[in-house]
Amino acid sequence: MTSRYALYETDKLRDRFALQAGLPRGVKPHYNVSPVQEVPVVLLRDGQRVVERMIWGFVPAGAKDMNSVFRYKTYAVKSEGILDKPTLRTALRAQRCIVPVNGFYEWKNLASGKRPFYIRTDTHELFGLAGLYGEWTDPEGVRRGICTVLTIDSETDSDMTPRRLPIIVDQADETDWLNPELGDLSTLFRIMRPYDASKLSIIPVSDEVNSTKLDRPDLIDRRQL
Repeated sequence: MTSRYALYETDKLRDRFALQAGLPRGVKPHYNVSPVQEVPVVLLRDGQRVVERMIWGFVPAGAKDMNSVFRYKTYAVKSEGILDKPTLRTALRAQRCIVPVNGFYEWKNLASGKRPFYIRTDTHELFGLAGLYGEWTDPEGVRRGICTVLTIDSETDSDMTPRRLPIIVDQADETDWLNPELGDLSTLFRIMRPYDASKLSIIPVSDEVNSTKLDRPDLIDRRQL
């Protein structure tokens, strides 16, 4: 289940995602993003692509804190069966976003133990994960944006490729995915398909990435990228 990712080429976000304006304050490069942090997401507002900062993880209405994000792992949601959950079904139809990343981390149980891997596309460029967003009012009465990442069975189970992966939105599908007026489920489920594993680079990384306190470039061995 996707619980960490890297976004360090923030200077390229505007061009890559055809943003109409600049980035909000606080968007900085990170190499080990973790749930309940505020993360930049791309969405459509008044017909224009914008970046907003949102809490990574869905928080139930009326919740007094964000502990449920970890308890129920709402930072990543299985796309299978999503229509059976009213809140997610509503978000799928009209509250879709893209979570921009340079790559993401996944853990694989091997004979030698649980190992972390850094995964990116073979284009070496920024790409987008399929996300949903919503809103939560915190105990102080502040309305906060919240988001989650959709995952899917990767349809492969090699020694390095995890069985479940986040859904990567093809660049050609980003306009449809972000369009809140597009509610055709057949189109949406066509977009929510497994990414071609042969187009992914999967690199073993240090166990240091297990610590949410560490956020350094050397968590990723840049020599292999």
